Amino acid sequence: MRSSPRKFYFPDTMATWPWLRTINPHFEEVKAASDAWFREFKAFSPQSQKAFDRCDFEHLRTACDLTKVYFIIDEYTDVENATTTREMVDVVLDALKKPYTPRPATEVILGEVVRQFWALAIQTASSSSQRHFMKEFTAWLYSLVTQAADRDEGVCRSINGYLAVRRDNVATRPSFIGLEIAMELPDEVFYHPLVVELTGYITDMVIVDNDIVSYNREQATGDENHNLITAAIRELDVDVGSAVAWAANYHIALQGIFLHRLAHVPSWGPTIDEHLHEYLHGMANWARANYCWSFESERYFGTKGPEIQRSRIVPLLPKIRVDPDLHREDVVVADIEL
Repeated sequence: MRSSPRKFYFPDTMATWPWLRTINPHFEEVKAASDAWFREFKAFSPQSQKAFDRCDFEHLRTACDLTKVYFIIDEYTDVENATTTREMVDVVLDALKKPYTPRPATEVILGEVVRQFWALAIQTASSSSQRHFMKEFTAWLYSLVTQAADRDEGVCRSINGYLAVRRDNVATRPSFIGLEIAMELPDEVFYHPLVVELTGYITDMVIVDNDIVSYNREQATGDENHNLITAAIRELDVDVGSAVAWAANYHIALQGIFLHRLAHVPSWGPTIDEHLHEYLHGMANWARANYCWSFESERYFGTKGPEIQRSRIVPLLPKIRVDPDLHREDVVVADIEL
């Protein structure tokens, strides 16, 4: 039966994952440029910008900028209904189609942020990576509308129903543009059933890790319905600790299947094989990077991330009042301290 523990345990889902933590040697330089670009928009209040800045990012310029794009769109749409979210999505899609046309000054800032991001990205991105990104990023945007509609109706999906939405909503697939940005991966390779299958395993691993670490923050801010742990608590009728344990077991099973299936990727010739190897191993490293970022940034655990990564115990946060009248640039980014 469900209960309300004051603490819960974080299993080390990546203890045996073969891809270890690494940092790009150009991280600090590129991060500084990306940070400076984003602050120019004044997309958040000063207090929320400070909370936002506490979340470090670990990739080169396009990926750094894209991470910021995700966060601002996520924060803006998380406090809106489905209708307003769809309007914001339409603005973003239009900006992607017109990367060299400045957006109207009266428009929500998301349009200009995304336009500038994409105008810079396409200067160096291969044609195939651009095409794949557009398809997957569009799917992510529409998943935000679905999430907003669920929020409007107070919907908490079943485990399978939630995963079906979350696989677009977690944004791994459009994020992989950073892995293929200098490659030309033909569609018959990129969308080969086994490559799609492998991408799915990594996506679900990221969902599990992200939802375990974000559950505490989301239950505190009243947004816990859109979380795998909540879905498991309700469907399996268990407490949060048992739901986390179930999710961790699912994660371990995904790892085993991924490693087994990775050995069966077909060959398309030396050049494509080399690129695909780099791409698939980049995805595997992405799962590690997401896991490390969750503890090393301050988004979910404040300054206590490294301590919690060692102890594996986190106190359940009290409820945080979120002002329903604050939207867009006035939205409050919760500054978590445990």
